[in-house]
Amino acid sequence: MGDPRGFIKHGRRNMTMQPVYDRLQHHDEHYIYPSVEKVKTQAARCMDCGVPFCMSGCPLGNLIPEWNDLVYRGRWEQALHALHATNNFPEFTGRVCPAPCETSCVLGINEPAVTIKLHEVSIADKGFEEGWIIPKPPLRRSDKSVAIVGSGPAGLACAQQLNRAGHRVTVYEKADRGGGLLMYGIPHYKLRKEKVQRRIDLLEAEGIEFRFSCEVGKDAPFADLKSGYDAVVVATGAEEPRDLPVEGRDLDGIHFAMEFLPQQNRSNWGDPDVAALHPKKQPISARGKKVMVIGGGDTGSDCIGTSMRQGASRVLNFELLSQPPRERAADNPWPQWSRVLRISSSVEEMQVLGGDVYYELMTTRFIGANRTVSGLETVKVDWSSGRPEKVAGSEQIWKCDLVLLAMGFLGPRSELLKQSGCETDPRSNIKTDPKTRMSSVEGVFAAGDCRRGQSLVVWAIAEGREVARCVDEYLTGERSQLPEVRLETFNY
Repeated sequence: MGDPRGFIKHGRRNMTMQPVYDRLQHHDEHYIYPSVEKVKTQAARCMDCGVPFCMSGCPLGNLIPEWNDLVYRGRWEQALHALHATNNFPEFTGRVCPAPCETSCVLGINEPAVTIKLHEVSIADKGFEEGWIIPKPPLRRSDKSVAIVGSGPAGLACAQQLNRAGHRVTVYEKADRGGGLLMYGIPHYKLRKEKVQRRIDLLEAEGIEFRFSCEVGKDAPFADLKSGYDAVVVATGAEEPRDLPVEGRDLDGIHFAMEFLPQQNRSNWGDPDVAALHPKKQPISARGKKVMVIGGGDTGSDCIGTSMRQGASRVLNFELLSQPPRERAADNPWPQWSRVLRISSSVEEMQVLGGDVYYELMTTRFIGANRTVSGLETVKVDWSSGRPEKVAGSEQIWKCDLVLLAMGFLGPRSELLKQSGCETDPRSNIKTDPKTRMSSVEGVFAAGDCRRGQSLVVWAIAEGREVARCVDEYLTGERSQLPEVRLETFNY
C-alpha cells in the first residue's frame, strides 16, 4: 500500500465514455481513459484492508493489492509481471469483465470501490505499448501432444499454460479466426478485434499451432483427435442458443444473436462476405428497421448497441425477469456479487434515442406478413409465486421488422458431445471429475462454458488455467508446476 490515506484523499474517478451521439457514429472502442498520473492516483485508493476480499471475488485470484501498489509507485513492468502471474489475457478482462472484484472491495462497503478494472487494463495496455509483452516459447519440449477444441478464452488460456509446460499444443477452431466470442461475439466497440488477433499472433509465435476453419465433429472426426493426441481438451463454450418455440417462429427476420453479431465484426474487419459464418449464409442488417431484442443479458445488450450503430429506426428490449433493485437487497450482502440494476452503455444509447427495457414480458407469438415478421405479441408476467404467471388482459402487440433472440445458451454442441461420448450433467454440460477435470472418457478434459455453463470471460480463463494444470499432471504423472486455480468456491 503506497498511500495509507489515499482512499480518504481521493474520490473514485473511472474511465468515461464518449457522448452517446458521438459513439453511435462508429464501431471503435468508445472508452476515454484517464492519464497515467490519474490512474496512479486512483491506485492510491487501495487501502490496507488486511484481508483483500477483492482477490476472493476474482475467479483468477488476481494479486490486486500488489499491482495496485506497484501502479501507484509507477513500477509498471513489475505490475505487469504480477498481473500476468494469474491472468493470461488482462487486455481482455480489463475491457469486458464485469469486475466482481470491485463489488468485493472492502472500501466498497461504505465508499465507491477502487477502480480495479481501470488499473488492470492500464497495466496491460502499457505493457504492449512499451514492448514488454513478447512471445516466450518454452525452453524445452516434452514428447506429449494435446488437442484443444475451441479457441475462446478457456481454450487459449489452456493452450498457453500447456505450451509453457513444454507440451505440443494444437488448437482446432471452426471459425476462420481465433478468439471465439472474443472475436465474433463481443462487439468491436467493447473490444477491438486487432487486440484479440495480437494475442493470437503471440501464442502462435510461442509455438502453439492453430487450425482454423476446422470444425471438430464435422471436418475432423473426434475419434481422430482422440487417437492422434495424448490428451484432448474440449473448450467449445456453450454454443446451443435457447430458442423461443412459439407461433410464427419460422418467419423470416427472426434470428439468434450469434447469427447477427459476428456479421458486424466481420464487416469491421473489411471481410467481403460478412455472412460467411451464418448457417444459411444470410446477411442480417438492422438499418432502418424496428428491432426487438429478446433477452436482457450481456448478449442482448450487444445486440442493442450493434443495431443502434447500424442505423435501426428503433430498438426495444424485452426481459422476462423482474427489474433488479438499485441497491443491494438484504439477502445479497457484501462481499457477494451485487445483484443490482446495471445500465450498460448500449442500453443507455437505446434509452437516449427513445427505446427502453421492458421487464416481466413474455413473448407469446410472432406475427407475419408475406412470410416475414411484422410484429409480435407479449403478455405481462407476475413472479410473486416464484414462477412466471401470465397476467390476464395484459396482452400487447408490438410492430417490428427484425427480432434478435438473446436468451442465453443451453450447452455445448450436441453433435460434438455425441462423437466424444462424454457424459453430461443435468444442465447438458460436460461432466468432469472435480479433482482431475477429466470427463467420463479417458484422456478427454473439458474447460470453460462447455463444462460450467454460460459464464464470464474471467471464469473461462480460470477454467483454462486449472484444466491445463490437470492435463499436465495426467501427461507427466507428476505434480504440475503450473499454478492451481480454485474453481468451485464461487457462486457467480
